[in-house]
Amino acid sequence: MARARGFALRAALLETGMLLTGVVFAFPLYLLLTLALKPQSSWASDPLGLPTQLFFGNVTAAWTQAHLASAMLTSALVVVASTVILVVLGALAAYWIARRVGRLSYGVYLFFIAGMILPFQLALIPLYSTMRELGLLGSPASLILFYPGLKLPLTIFLYAGFIRSLSRSYEEAASMDGANQWQVFWHVVLPMMRPITGTVVILNGVFIWNDFLTPLLYLSGSRWATLPVVIYTFVGQESGDMGLVFGGLLVAMTPVLIAFFVLQRHMIKGFAGGLKG
Repeated sequence: MARARGFALRAALLETGMLLTGVVFAFPLYLLLTLALKPQSSWASDPLGLPTQLFFGNVTAAWTQAHLASAMLTSALVVVASTVILVVLGALAAYWIARRVGRLSYGVYLFFIAGMILPFQLALIPLYSTMRELGLLGSPASLILFYPGLKLPLTIFLYAGFIRSLSRSYEEAASMDGANQWQVFWHVVLPMMRPITGTVVILNGVFIWNDFLTPLLYLSGSRWATLPVVIYTFVGQESGDMGLVFGGLLVAMTPVLIAFFVLQRHMIKGFAGGLKG
């Protein structure tokens, strides 16, 4: 009886702690939505209260004045192109590493793991010089080359762990039916990696979408500014009208939230499969 009471008390404390943690994390989002969707004139009377009616003036004004449409297109281009490269190269490399037994594959795996440990800031200046010599500064191509190189170690780590948890029986059956190695990968293995692919897309896509330093360095002064850089400039220009600032922030975070809610099930399955492997 005492053990049951102790278990119930621990469960209640754990649930209370989780609820408090959820409130702490949800409060900034609530504050952003509340202040972005009501006029600034009503902030003084009820700053934390829900808006009596939805006001989209801040969002539309921020969209127009900050030219968020072109910035969002640039960010989407960089995210989609970089993520596709990461998925293709990461899945191929991880499949070879996971299914090939030997010192070479293990050494290559350790080489990529080392890329997760070393901070990319160590190579920030050499990479900038290289991009300048290649004539890529001021072009989205510089970011599309940079991000796959930066996030490929993590991508391979996730894919390799998941592939090791997959049974070889489907691959062996396809090989017995006459499929070559490429056909086995594209038609058998890659569809089974859908859960971990969702994880890869979310983790890398959110990082690339929110990255501020690299686009600021590589695209500074060009017309290809990404969304975080445009929002940063807009905040400096409109610091006196925080309603516009919150409206711009709401626009910037909406695509990421939609993508997360769409792919969160795949993300959880991918983590679970990778941990089992």
